[in-house]
Amino acid sequence: MRLVLAAIGRLKAGPERDLASRYRDRAAQLGRGLGFSACDSVEIPEARARRALDRCTEEAALLAAHLPPGGVLVAYDERGRADIPSEALAERLAGWRDVGRPALTVVIGGPDGLDASIRTKAELILSFGAATLPHGLVRVLALEQIYRSLTILAGHPYHRGEAG
Repeated sequence: MRLVLAAIGRLKAGPERDLASRYRDRAAQLGRGLGFSACDSVEIPEARARRALDRCTEEAALLAAHLPPGGVLVAYDERGRADIPSEALAERLAGWRDVGRPALTVVIGGPDGLDASIRTKAELILSFGAATLPHGLVRVLALEQIYRSLTILAGHPYHRGEAG
């Protein structure tokens, strides 16, 4: 299964880009031994339309172009669920892999959010809570969650979970 993070906007050089690269590289390396062929990151330029609705529609079309047939779509959106424990996310990832889904694409919309067409295609919509977070930080957090899920599946001590 191929892992892809597709996000609207570009991360500029700096700590967010460095940290995102670190988690992506760690996930790619660990994932190889768990049946995950890659962990790629795709940056899609923000739309330039005047109206927010039009920008979301244009960005949705660009995101949709990166969704492989039969793949899983997970979207980060402010209306998403913030109550899924890391262990449950790892179980879902393993389940999708085990039934032969070819890819998992995690999408992050632009400053105006995600178009409804993307949200309706998503098998899971997540959020990092009610707080508004910087876009670069959301990308880092999403990649960290992918990496954390893989460490859980590998039995790696990175994720300590609840003491028991």
